[in-house]
Amino acid sequence: MTVTFPREFSIQDDFPPVDYDQWRTLVEKALAGAPFEKKLVLKTYDGLAIEPLYSRRDDSGQDDPMGFPGLANRVRGGRPLGSVQSGWDLRQEFTAPCPVACNQAILADLSGGVTSIQIRLDQAARNGLDPDHAASAGCVGRDGVMVYGVDDMDKLLGDVQLEMVTVALDAGAAFFPAAATLMATWKRRGVSPETAKAALNADPLGELARRGTLPLEPSSALSMMSDLASWTSKHYPHVTSVGVDSSPYHDGGASAAQDIALSLATGVEYLRAMTAAGMDVSAAAKQIQFRVSVGTEHFQAIAKLRAARWLWSRVLESCGVSEDSRSMRIHTRTGNRVLTKHDPYVNLLRNSVAVFAAGIGGADAITSVPFDVMAGLSNDFSRRVARNSALVLQEESHLHRVIDPAGGSWFLDQLTEDVAGKAWEIFQETERQGGMLSALTSGWVANEIATTAAARAKDVATRKRGITGVSEFANVGEEAVIRDAPDLESLAGEAADRIRGVRSAEQETLSLDAAEDRVAAAVAAASDGATLGQIAAALGLGRGQSATIAAIEPQRLAEPFDQLRDACDAWQDAQGKRPRVFLANLGPVSHYSGRATWSSNFFAAGGFDVIDRGGFEDADAAAKAFGQADASIAVICSSDKLYADVVPTAAAKLKQAGASSVVLAGNPGDNEQAWKAAGVDRFIFMRCDVLETLRSLLTQVGVIEEGEPVR
Repeated sequence: MTVTFPREFSIQDDFPPVDYDQWRTLVEKALAGAPFEKKLVLKTYDGLAIEPLYSRRDDSGQDDPMGFPGLANRVRGGRPLGSVQSGWDLRQEFTAPCPVACNQAILADLSGGVTSIQIRLDQAARNGLDPDHAASAGCVGRDGVMVYGVDDMDKLLGDVQLEMVTVALDAGAAFFPAAATLMATWKRRGVSPETAKAALNADPLGELARRGTLPLEPSSALSMMSDLASWTSKHYPHVTSVGVDSSPYHDGGASAAQDIALSLATGVEYLRAMTAAGMDVSAAAKQIQFRVSVGTEHFQAIAKLRAARWLWSRVLESCGVSEDSRSMRIHTRTGNRVLTKHDPYVNLLRNSVAVFAAGIGGADAITSVPFDVMAGLSNDFSRRVARNSALVLQEESHLHRVIDPAGGSWFLDQLTEDVAGKAWEIFQETERQGGMLSALTSGWVANEIATTAAARAKDVATRKRGITGVSEFANVGEEAVIRDAPDLESLAGEAADRIRGVRSAEQETLSLDAAEDRVAAAVAAASDGATLGQIAAALGLGRGQSATIAAIEPQRLAEPFDQLRDACDAWQDAQGKRPRVFLANLGPVSHYSGRATWSSNFFAAGGFDVIDRGGFEDADAAAKAFGQADASIAVICSSDKLYADVVPTAAAKLKQAGASSVVLAGNPGDNEQAWKAAGVDRFIFMRCDVLETLRSLLTQVGVIEEGEPVR
């Protein structure tokens, strides 16, 4: 038999095109009456609908609806060639308290492929305090590097090629003296203004939102920021002085649109301050860099970055900024909100997703976060893995080789437009509140974020939004990742002695309030030995009026479950065992296996040991095994088909065997009251409040004290 093949093959012969209406008809038939919108349309925390399918029908019909990269609305990128030529700026952050040890980490990362560095100063320095100041007690070395003068900064940046490496500062309220200290270090090292590279990141409103306080009035902080921006614009062509950090809002629970809107409002507040101080609006715009936190919802993160560029370009156009100054400089970091303390190795995946989204979304600089960042100071291994995670995506996956790889996706273009529209509404409302400063001080920002955070927290508590390794698929027997904490007391003493030994007595009466050029005077003072604390005092930090609001508290999604696990770990250390639950699996394996597996996962999320001895033929056998298991909680697992017959007997038998609490895996429906009367104390099922159930049971067995709060 001879088979003849066609000379040409057309896929449409076997797979004819199906339009949306035909597809929708088939889907609704498969749903068998269940609502399409409820089952298949996802709602974001901004109230935006994400459809299950996007097609040509979602095309706007325009030839180029999102513009060209680097031009017009900047949706598709701030530069025409994106990162194709230069790749991403891999910016790693450093917080080790000792400047010498931190310098070793910096050099290791730079030799391993990092291209810029972010230095976070410790709490004392961020408040403008020297380590021997009475108010710095407990703050020295906390959450950052102990840099209090030009000598410390010089040690921190030892052997770093400052003409090639951008230095980004995270100096809190002390952004002005920290910037002066860095500039004095450039002078000492012979780095010319034409080659110096930095992001000074003056962000007083971000600090106010994060900590709830500033050591000076906001108007004074904005005046300092404007002076710094004006001076930097004139003297340092490759340095930006102003930062807009979205992390206080993102980590506090903000939605994607809220994140963008509040960043825009902050940027506008800063533009107003700089132009009121006499700066040209285009020059002022060039001084701002945005730091955007991204999470694991990678499509929303991509859309967020694209929408942010779009709206910022629109704002700058409305402000009269020249076309070549309308690009938004974006530095992204994996948000702390999505990171976990338990099962931290899963953070490798979360971070990779966030870095992927940042690259696809067109970020200019990207921070790849070590997986152990919630356990303390990261070590050489975790930092190496963090930078290599980004380098694999760039050097081996070549994500930067395509300009705006998200462009042309009907889904992402539509999501970008939807997020931008929602963010613009929130931005306009922030302006109606009187601008970002007024919206912060009135509490409006905190209230808006709290509403979104509450909705997300409810989804986490019910496991509608699962957290792998924590609320889902937890491993209670995991080996904890422990990082040795530095001896801060000893380091603080050394820092205080060091500063007392180098502090210039001539600078004790330093005053910068009346200086004609405050930045130049501060740089000169730093070069002559003035400490960061002396410069801060001379600027009025900590003197007179200060600003205080309700801080936007950070809320890690996994934190409530982490707290339960910590409580169980402490219980095990004290009692020699974990709290235990016993699975009373009844009937054939096909009837109980699904709910037994689900229940094991459920209780592991709270730190319980789960005892699973397989199935039992009847309630007597299950009760007998429970009595030998050294557990106080029993969980009945079987099928709805068998429950009507087995639950009343099994609950009673388990109570007689010593169960302090009998839990039924399944939604009881109309049987709830009858089964409670038979001895069932609780019911667990899909979308029940997992967190409340676990907490209540842990309280019952004595692991948690009554009334102990869990966020």
